[in-house]
Amino acid sequence: MNRKEFFKKLGFLTAGALLPWKELQAQVSGKDAVSAKLTPGKWQSDKIYVGWIGHSTMLISLYGKIILTDPVFSRCIGFDLFGITIGPARYTEPALSIEEIPRPDIILLSHAHMDHMDYPSLKFLAKKYKNEIDCITAFNTMDVVDDLPWKSLREMDWGESLLINDLSLKALKTRHFGWRYPWERDRSRGYFSNGRSFNAYLLERKGKKVLFGGDTAFTDDFQKSGESTDVALMPIGAYYPWRANHCSPEEAIQMAKALKAKVFIPMHCNTFKQGMEPVEEPMQRLKAALPNSALLLGLDEIGKTFEME
Repeated sequence: MNRKEFFKKLGFLTAGALLPWKELQAQVSGKDAVSAKLTPGKWQSDKIYVGWIGHSTMLISLYGKIILTDPVFSRCIGFDLFGITIGPARYTEPALSIEEIPRPDIILLSHAHMDHMDYPSLKFLAKKYKNEIDCITAFNTMDVVDDLPWKSLREMDWGESLLINDLSLKALKTRHFGWRYPWERDRSRGYFSNGRSFNAYLLERKGKKVLFGGDTAFTDDFQKSGESTDVALMPIGAYYPWRANHCSPEEAIQMAKALKAKVFIPMHCNTFKQGMEPVEEPMQRLKAALPNSALLLGLDEIGKTFEME
């Protein structure tokens, strides 16, 4: 195995990959438990549901089509070497264990960062539902997971559209960075033709739209896209001091309004300590700013579910 192949699979060398999965889940005990738990088995096929599992892991049912975004169930995320993860541990348990996740029709991966493209979680899901999941990744990032048994694996670039089983997807540009390891090329460094990229995704079915905002700093790219959405799932945490890569809650609201969203659903907070702001601050600022925005807050805690016709 050459150096590139070794390092691109380093995410596999975690406690989650070396221990039985139930033992890994047991290690999360002692962290904050969620006050609510998702019940996807009760979801109806004539409605839209969005359930917050943790961080940017959202379980979406768009009129019966199940979409799982950036699935991360590992105890720690970061740079992993020989079973030791150098990075933050989750302080809130997932609202569903990985064994409880229903078979996703589609897994969406916004970019290759460890807290969004978690190889142990993806390996578990791909093997449990072998050749049954369509997996979508950003441009020049599919190599991280191309050894797993997907039904299909495709990259989408900014502005590209795709139709999968009556579900329309469009990749939108965000303002972030893409390298999984520091020496890699990514588009934030000017490598537009061969650098790792980063996406948001617009999902549409039966005339309704849901935006998975991925990870982003404040940008006018959503407004420039000319798109609109009914529900906007937007990141609101890790903005201090990382303003070049992560938006504040107020900026997330502004971008959702640019897309004419009616409902705002927060993510990328309340799971890992990645910024220097207090862990409760992003949600507090969001709730303080929303009343002046005409946006409805869809949910405010991990484990809660938003529902609409």
